[in-house]
Amino acid sequence: MQDFSWHCPYCDRSATITSSNFSGKFHVVDKNSKDEKIALHTSLITCPNSDCKEYTISAQLFLWRWLGNDWGPEGEPLLKWSLKPQSESKQFPDYIPQAITSDYEEACLIRDLSPKASATLSRRCLQGMIRDFFNVKEKTLFHEINAIKEKVDPLTWDAIDAVRSIGNIGAHMEKDINLIIDVDSNEAGLLIGLIESLIQDWYVARFERQQRLQTIVGVAEKKKAEKSQ
Repeated sequence: MQDFSWHCPYCDRSATITSSNFSGKFHVVDKNSKDEKIALHTSLITCPNSDCKEYTISAQLFLWRWLGNDWGPEGEPLLKWSLKPQSESKQFPDYIPQAITSDYEEACLIRDLSPKASATLSRRCLQGMIRDFFNVKEKTLFHEINAIKEKVDPLTWDAIDAVRSIGNIGAHMEKDINLIIDVDSNEAGLLIGLIESLIQDWYVARFERQQRLQTIVGVAEKKKAEKSQ
């Protein structure tokens, strides 16, 4: 196998995966199904970080076809599963409000199973973050987003409003019930990615800044005490 780059969902570190950290196998099935031959590929990756050593397990279902000189998987996977962890959600510090991380983790969990519901949860997660971080509480998310327009950069504001707009597809039925607007898993994943970025930019950056400033104050107080001795 060729070495590849990988990011651990447990310790949040990037690593290079080699054959010593990876196991992958195809299980080919030919039992007269409508897709003829299919193959299930399972893979296990162990984190090389000595302080982590967690492992992930995933599976993908492929069409198994003759490719000219050998049998192999054809095209993109028909289905994909993340078995451990059950989603690709990141592990955030416990100072992030639990209501926010709970909605975020659920949005990740159902991203492929129900992208529309995942987008709705991202919308709900965003509203909780705006209310908590900016202490804004208006009648609707639309008004809450407008209330923070001058507090974030324009591109971030546009992306935040996009989460609201796409999340509305799942939260509210169209006036014409025959009009179906869908959300695919890639689109739901983009919304999740924005939630992750906002958690990092708002909560994690604020906490780390506070820690740095407190360290500086602590050093100054220590020096002051040394001078008075």
